[in-house]
Amino acid sequence: MSVARVTEIISGSDKSFDDALKKGIRRASKTLKNIRGAWIMDQEVTVNDEGKITEYRVKMRVTFVLKD
Repeated sequence: MSVARVTEIISGSDKSFDDALKKGIRRASKTLKNIRGAWIMDQEVTVNDEGKITEYRVKMRVTFVLKD
């Protein structure tokens, strides 16, 4: 029987939501081992005074399996 844990991560990118997701998973994998999946809970953007998107952000829950 496996025991899993879920942690919440917020990641950002100036390129795209996809890039923000990949950066978040890449960073999480440096400290979390046995990542098995992620659920994107929310997406948002920040916008400057000219109406240009300056950052794409994703809030995700990452599931990883704990070792014995």
